[in-house]
Amino acid sequence: MSAAPALDWSSIDTVLLDMDGTLLDLRFDNWFWHELIPRHYAAAQGFSARKSRKLLQHKFGKVMGTMSWYCIDYWSQELGLDIAGIKRAARAQVRFLPGAQEFLVRLSATGKRRILITNAHPVTLAIKADQVALQQHFDASYSTHTFCAPKEDAAFWPRLLATEPFEPQRTLIVDDSLVVLDSARDFGIACLRAIRCPDSGRGPQNTADYASVDGVADLT
Repeated sequence: MSAAPALDWSSIDTVLLDMDGTLLDLRFDNWFWHELIPRHYAAAQGFSARKSRKLLQHKFGKVMGTMSWYCIDYWSQELGLDIAGIKRAARAQVRFLPGAQEFLVRLSATGKRRILITNAHPVTLAIKADQVALQQHFDASYSTHTFCAPKEDAAFWPRLLATEPFEPQRTLIVDDSLVVLDSARDFGIACLRAIRCPDSGRGPQNTADYASVDGVADLT
């Protein structure tokens, strides 16, 4: 892992921020998909909890990294569950990562254009954003479902640029996904930062050669 040098904010006009694992605690999503949904699926199908988890791991693995992986409509149909309803019922568990909310307040005073870009389904984005009043901190926010490609896909970036013009050489992107950072780097985004601690319930992740911080609070 590479420690992050101090940012030269004078060289940055646009800040692209991820949602889950960057601003919001990924602990919610890990709990939701690996504990709560397996329980609901087991109850609906009459499976044991062990069988439910095994079947879901297989289903998750088949579509990971694709648009379907992030689509609650897909999972509602695939599992026969009301994923959006279950998520709304659990929304009180959605929380900012330590220092993230304070970082967003500080960022608002810098005059940079602040863009939220998430692979989360638009309904998921709405549920979480409403729960923590997230969108008040941004000039614009986008679910990649609007562009029919996740951030991992090279096709996403020119589609975003056509809607939200920015200069890649004067842009900072912060994300907990190294695959997303790979894609952003390949597109030409100059300033990249990885998040080491996306889940408050787990230890730091390996961020390889990317300059990294424990959380966004360390960026200022």
